[in-house]
Amino acid sequence: MSPARYQSRSRSEVPFEAVGAGVLRVLSDSRTPVFLTVHASGRRRYGYWQPHDHATDRGGCYVALPTPICDRLYSEGRIALGDPLVDPAKTTYRVWLAYDPVTPVRIPVAPLPAVAVAQTLAA
Repeated sequence: MSPARYQSRSRSEVPFEAVGAGVLRVLSDSRTPVFLTVHASGRRRYGYWQPHDHATDRGGCYVALPTPICDRLYSEGRIALGDPLVDPAKTTYRVWLAYDPVTPVRIPVAPLPAVAVAQTLAA
């Protein structure tokens, strides 16, 4: 019996929704500040500092987020940029989740007859 073979997938084959959800999960963690650095050459880089985890002995480094995914989330209005911190070689922005106030949607529901409610409660 041969071992199972798994086909590897490149980043370009991973669906946007999966990668975008991962980026949004990182952004939603208040303990992980994410920053966008725009270098003088125009290069953009989204990233955060991953603290060292003693249990797994991993971390203690900067982690870059996929720039095309973050740019797309920004163009869709799902993330927002904070005030710029300007340096001669680069400009740095804090990246936040964009919270748009949304009016709650009420879905009209037909009322149940009293007999159906009593049967539901009795069950």
